[in-house]
Amino acid sequence: MAVRHPLALDAAAPGEAALFLAPAGLAERVGELPLPCRLLRVPPGTDLPRATSPGIARLDGPGGTVLAGPARVLREAVPPGLVDLLERLDAPSPAIRFSDGESWDFRGRTRIMGILNVTPDSFSDGGLWNDPARAIARAAEMLEEGAEILDVGGESTRPGAAPVDPEEETRRVVPVIRAIRREFPRARISVDTRRAAVAAAALEAGADLVNDVSALGDPGMAGVVARAGCPVILMHMRGTPDRMQDDTSYEDLLGEIAGHLAERRDRALAAGIAGDRILLDPGIGFGKSFAGNEEILRLLQGLTVLGAPLVLGVSRKRFLGARTGVSVPAERVPASLAAGVAAAFRGAAILRVHDVAATRQAIAIADVLAPRADGGARP
Repeated sequence: MAVRHPLALDAAAPGEAALFLAPAGLAERVGELPLPCRLLRVPPGTDLPRATSPGIARLDGPGGTVLAGPARVLREAVPPGLVDLLERLDAPSPAIRFSDGESWDFRGRTRIMGILNVTPDSFSDGGLWNDPARAIARAAEMLEEGAEILDVGGESTRPGAAPVDPEEETRRVVPVIRAIRREFPRARISVDTRRAAVAAAALEAGADLVNDVSALGDPGMAGVVARAGCPVILMHMRGTPDRMQDDTSYEDLLGEIAGHLAERRDRALAAGIAGDRILLDPGIGFGKSFAGNEEILRLLQGLTVLGAPLVLGVSRKRFLGARTGVSVPAERVPASLAAGVAAAFRGAAILRVHDVAATRQAIAIADVLAPRADGGARP
């Protein structure tokens, strides 16, 4: 790729830099971009301005065009149809809003999502919670330990996992979600599914959020989420869980992840899903090599250009075992905590974890010590 960064943006005041990429096929090294900025997928053929306005930098290459500069200058220079999308993306701090009106602001606070797999074959806890009574007890335990949202999944998405029939997946998750909602009316509940029918049933049973590892791969998912007015997590994954590890090579890993997530984010916006209902996940362990997972963690801050809260799931995963020599997933808690703290320092808004109590302690310290964008310490 001929277009590389960082760009010299002397005219951009802190907090005002914005970035546009075109055409839709461009993959860019977002980890090296000046921050904060925003990434927008521009349709091929869009008439972009030349760098005639003060403060706009333009680079052209065989992969596309990069425009960068202060947001207020770019708003005046770009075609009117792109200004509206920029306005929706250009929030000073990513936040999400639930359908009941509650808003989560992530400034200075990393949220914890507790994993509740009601499956017989998940990689770390398969079979532990697939009995509804045990699942409810585990939900209560995680809420007591400090989980702010529970992620209920009825299909294993570990590498090589076979797909589950949607009816069976619904049978697994709906009774558990309904029971959690009844026992804990104020709890936030996510359903981990890539199927629109399962998501619709789960939302009807009381779920607040959809965690979609396929990022709207089911044609009906965007409509389900838009009608419910609920948040959705869009994750990067190459292929499907049963085949995703067949090819983990990338010419530009972070660029391809950013491009895919930007396209799915824009698809969600076009379907009527509000910008403050969209969260993004780079998909650690989903179609990536061990080295690729580590690269995502190192360069995670670059994905904040997408303008949405970042969700990260590193808990107990195999790449941690490969680095530490720990083969038993449940014994990878220290490595999981280290990776989670590193992610929080680099912009993760939500950590999806098995070990809630330990993570809560680690993140309580990380949130105090993590540097702010202006260089000062957090309160």
